[in-house]
Amino acid sequence: MLKIRLLSLLIIGFVGVQAQTKSYKFKREITGVQSVWHTMKLPDDLYKHQSADFADLRIFGIKGKDTTEVPYILKQGKDKITNKSIDFKQINQSENSTGYFYTFQLKEASIINQIDLDFNQINFDWRVMLEGSNDNTNWFSILKNYRILGIKNNDTDYKFSKLSFPDSKYQYFRIAIKSDLKPENLEAKISKMDTVSGNAEKINYTSYNLFNDVAAQRSSIEIALKNASPISSLKLNVESDFDFYRNIKIRYATESFESEKGTQYNFMPLYEGTLSSLEKTQFNFPNTIVKFLRIDIQNNDNKPLRFKGVELFGSSYEIIARFDDLDSKYALYYDNPNADNPNYEITNFENKIPSNLTQINIGKEEKNPSYSIVIEKPLFENKSWLWALMGIIIFVLGWFSFKMLRD
Repeated sequence: MLKIRLLSLLIIGFVGVQAQTKSYKFKREITGVQSVWHTMKLPDDLYKHQSADFADLRIFGIKGKDTTEVPYILKQGKDKITNKSIDFKQINQSENSTGYFYTFQLKEASIINQIDLDFNQINFDWRVMLEGSNDNTNWFSILKNYRILGIKNNDTDYKFSKLSFPDSKYQYFRIAIKSDLKPENLEAKISKMDTVSGNAEKINYTSYNLFNDVAAQRSSIEIALKNASPISSLKLNVESDFDFYRNIKIRYATESFESEKGTQYNFMPLYEGTLSSLEKTQFNFPNTIVKFLRIDIQNNDNKPLRFKGVELFGSSYEIIARFDDLDSKYALYYDNPNADNPNYEITNFENKIPSNLTQINIGKEEKNPSYSIVIEKPLFENKSWLWALMGIIIFVLGWFSFKMLRD
């Protein structure tokens, strides 16, 4: 009798575990849990089966017949960019045969590295010189022959009028614009931009193919990765030695299918803008899980650019989790298309999480033994429903027949 009860409890416990975990196709054992709070990095080969929004990511702890869900916070190690505006006033404006001059005075000597210029002209191509001074008398060169450009026509809508330079600390800044035409209603924004580097890593790819479509006046680059990986930045290494500005679209494949023309892809946009020799050729976008990329550069009537290659960067993800029972066995479960995003209250108390967390290990991927999918057959493939339906039909026909005979 005791053996039967123990067996019953084991069966009930197994069924309880299955009830919470059976809808997740894969699992990974978690080892090294020795305290309440831990951090763990998601393995690179997990993303191929992971939903794009991580809605189906769960941690379950199993102890005997009890199964508990572990609350966690998903963190992305991306660069943190801050842009601090600096107060100033314009004190001088003058001109001579070489161009137009503008002097700005800061409240106090401050470190800056950006000045955004704005004016009414749409089409322009000017050279700019920037100098700094602490007494408005002795000036020191910061930028020489810096190009700003604006073009708007049927093919292009591009404007670049931001001065970027190394950190410079002065109380006065003077801009000289070499132009035959006076900038209309010139305004400026002075700021200090700082970037705190996250844990972005270089992502390797397996294939790189460049196509120049003469008829479409377009260059296309296709990149395939070995495994689906999070990508947040792409750098194009351009070898062309002439100035250029081209419209660029970066897209990633969401699914593939076979056709008479071979493998075809459905794409979603990652970035759309301008590839220019005046700016950095590195483009940032939200961290996205990618397996196949396509980059389209519109050349119009211009000569196609020469490329040395592409560099991909991505920010990995880590989990900060709270393990309330150190005696439970824990595992990470995923790949459940019907799962909703979890809602854990610890996200509202993140400031109370200890700063120094021990990293624990996530094991290799294995199929979840309790995974099962209940496939509901169509109504008319169910024999019980067919017999019941036939019975109802026979009853109705018999009742009408009897009624007709009686009348």
